[in-house]
Amino acid sequence: MTDAPIEREKLISLDDLLAMGDARVEIIDGEVKIMAPAGFQHHFFAGNVYNILNSYVTEHDLGVVMMDGLTYLMFSETSGLKDLFLPDVSFIHKDDFPADWDIAKPFPGVPTLAVEVMSPDDKAIEIQAKVRTYLSKGTQEVWVIYPAEREIHQFRGDDLETARIYTGSRPIDVSALFPELTITTDEVFHLPKWVQGDAKQNE
Repeated sequence: MTDAPIEREKLISLDDLLAMGDARVEIIDGEVKIMAPAGFQHHFFAGNVYNILNSYVTEHDLGVVMMDGLTYLMFSETSGLKDLFLPDVSFIHKDDFPADWDIAKPFPGVPTLAVEVMSPDDKAIEIQAKVRTYLSKGTQEVWVIYPAEREIHQFRGDDLETARIYTGSRPIDVSALFPELTITTDEVFHLPKWVQGDAKQNE
């Protein structure tokens, strides 16, 4: 006699999610994850990426760059959300906007670019699952930022398994999405002296 298969817990719906109010959650392969509050450094590095990309995207009218908070439904059925992500920074090319999307609601699809900043409580297996989901569903690039290591791992849709790793002053190859833009890991991890605690030393 064999044991009967265990039924998977019912997926929550978009209505269920919205009823949670301000709770910050992601859904990874049907599993709901409550997101822990992020620290200052986390947001500062994400802000560095946002400022660089937003300036370029606005100047060239490419689309929109969003900070943390925009919910991507990842093409999940709203009656049962299998995947739902909130990247720290994201870019949506103007050609990727659905014609009939109600902009008051979460974005139904995927970002053109997703940027994830690792937090101490993030698990490697979860970020790997997210990267594969992003790319398999149509995101062109995913950048995973590792603050402790001062590294940026870049994944592309044409290669779901291989990461390009950037450190130091090495320019990140962003030519596929942002031609002629130069961005280095030094710029992403830049902190002003007053944040580091040694501003005003000459006062």
